[in-house]
Amino acid sequence: MGKITFYEDRGFQGRHYECSSDHSNLQPYLGRCNSVRVDSGCWMIYEQPNYLGPQYFLRRGDYPDYQQWMGLSDSVRSCRLIPHITFYEDRGFQGRHYECSSDHSNLQPYFSRCNSIRVDSGCWMIYEQPNFQGPQYFLRRGDYPDYQQWMGLSDSVRSCRLIPHTSSHRLRIYEREDYRGQMVEITEDCSSLHERFHFSEIHSFNVLEGWWVLYEMPNYRGRQYLLRPGDYRRYHEWGAVDARVGSLRRAVDFY
Repeated sequence: MGKITFYEDRGFQGRHYECSSDHSNLQPYLGRCNSVRVDSGCWMIYEQPNYLGPQYFLRRGDYPDYQQWMGLSDSVRSCRLIPHITFYEDRGFQGRHYECSSDHSNLQPYFSRCNSIRVDSGCWMIYEQPNFQGPQYFLRRGDYPDYQQWMGLSDSVRSCRLIPHTSSHRLRIYEREDYRGQMVEITEDCSSLHERFHFSEIHSFNVLEGWWVLYEMPNYRGRQYLLRPGDYRRYHEWGAVDARVGSLRRAVDFY
């Protein structure tokens, strides 16, 4: 989730309106906009309703007057939260960097290594190999000053996938292949499938709603696998080498 606050007067004064998601018409809430504060996320603001007219990209920070976002007037009539992730070659957000706001199947032309990442908005899966292959890691909004922070094994990041936001999550797990054996339906995170359901292996999934991250060990540790809505009849269909599953987490940017 993001947070942006619009103020009618300069210097963050006057009537204000807070927003945490896309808004197609801000006119009922603001007569004008002369300053903006972005607490989290990256945003595109528009001079007209329905995401029309001149537009301006804002990242986290303070904008005490509309010249600070290179605006031409005090008109802000709609806004959109923009997914945003930045990859840095060196630790601590140093060195050459590359910004991304959507899926990218091959990041190799833009940086040779990745030792830190900043996620301003959105949930992402990053992959050690191009074309969404190899070990994968789930990232939500936050700062990752070195690759150990995302449980990475190396400084290789070669592709990334933006995970769509969904408001509901539901999946069914089965202890046998092809949806056979005992079945359990889950709608919340589960830190230990063995403790809660006495499952140490899961051989098939039916993801009914939302995107999920599967971990091979309890407490969200070990290899990770992204599960999108759909059917998984055998463990190799989600990319695993065996049926070990320790924990499951909804792919959302808050818990």
